[in-house]
Amino acid sequence: MRVKKGIRFLVLVSLLGMCSCGGPSEKAETETMTAAESDMAAEAVVESQDEQPLIYERSMALQYAENFTVEYYVGGYTLLTTTMDDAQFLIVPEDEELPESLCQKMQEREIVVLYRPMENLYLVASSAMDMFSALDGLDAIAFSGQKEEGWYIEAAREAMKRGEILYAGKYNKPDYELIVSNNCSLAIENMMISHAPEVVEKLEDFDIPVMIDYSSYESHPLGRVEWVKFYGALLGKEEEAERIFEEQTAILARMSADAKTDKTVAFFFITSNGLVQVRQASDYVPKMIELAGGNYIFENLSDPETRQSTYNMQVEEFYNGAKDADILIYNSSIDGGVSDVEELLDKCELLADFKAVKEENVWCTSNDMYQQSLSIGYLIEDIHAVLQGEEKEMHYLFPLQ
Repeated sequence: MRVKKGIRFLVLVSLLGMCSCGGPSEKAETETMTAAESDMAAEAVVESQDEQPLIYERSMALQYAENFTVEYYVGGYTLLTTTMDDAQFLIVPEDEELPESLCQKMQEREIVVLYRPMENLYLVASSAMDMFSALDGLDAIAFSGQKEEGWYIEAAREAMKRGEILYAGKYNKPDYELIVSNNCSLAIENMMISHAPEVVEKLEDFDIPVMIDYSSYESHPLGRVEWVKFYGALLGKEEEAERIFEEQTAILARMSADAKTDKTVAFFFITSNGLVQVRQASDYVPKMIELAGGNYIFENLSDPETRQSTYNMQVEEFYNGAKDADILIYNSSIDGGVSDVEELLDKCELLADFKAVKEENVWCTSNDMYQQSLSIGYLIEDIHAVLQGEEKEMHYLFPLQ
């Protein structure tokens, strides 16, 4: 991470006197440290009596997420790390301050310092809004990268209508004057920001640190959901985050009792230029299908050279690979979806020859699925019901007649 003016840095000390902040902790089960280890840590860093280091206490246990860690330090300090870029953020408890001498002298590790209560956030990563809403943390957000009418999350839309959250521009065109004049404390971006590195540089020039949400790069669907713990730690709402996450894991546990089916599923989208966009086998959607008890029709579609989650293919290629799929699911999150089979066939006439179309087993996702990050457990449950032939009220799927 580049050093920018106005952002302070320090060194955090682990149990053995070495910094433990570089990645997933190997001490996740450790609750406390011994007195001897504490003494070693203190002596290894600073000799001055009025300069005490931050002492590592424990790490948050994670079940599925691989792209972040949360570490806790004595005194209520919390360290968040996004492991894909090794960016680190130290959260200072409310009414606490870091000794200025510690910030100045300890630069072995560069860590952005944020202070609670968390406020004036610029949220561009739209998938995180659902988590902030569920955590009752919308009051921490002052700026949105999405306009009011673009939100399917009711609480976010209402907050913008009341003027509590202001539209501050898309990821590549933020309203710098608005966010700077209103003391923006942190910009939370998604991976789209990699296409606009000049924006990151300018935000940091204005002393606004950037945090990137890598939840979309989690290989397990519940890894994406587990990012609610990341934002829970940011806001100091860990208990609420754990409860939300457990609700999703409970759904998966209920379904695991049912036998796996042999049915195949194609999850796709017709692009504006007539190509068919499908998911690579390593993406979370095929994993959802597997967890629901089905088989993703393109199970061998994978390119280890890239981290792309999707793949665009010609209609003929899609026909050859998916014409015999038992179930078709159309992804509506990009174009707003379709309302019936006839509208789907208008996009691609060749679909009329597909087995699932002939057997009337075609489904569409609801428009709000992408923004509803905490919907994953329910969507797996919906796919499971389709595979089992159950007639039940769906959360995020509806049949195309």
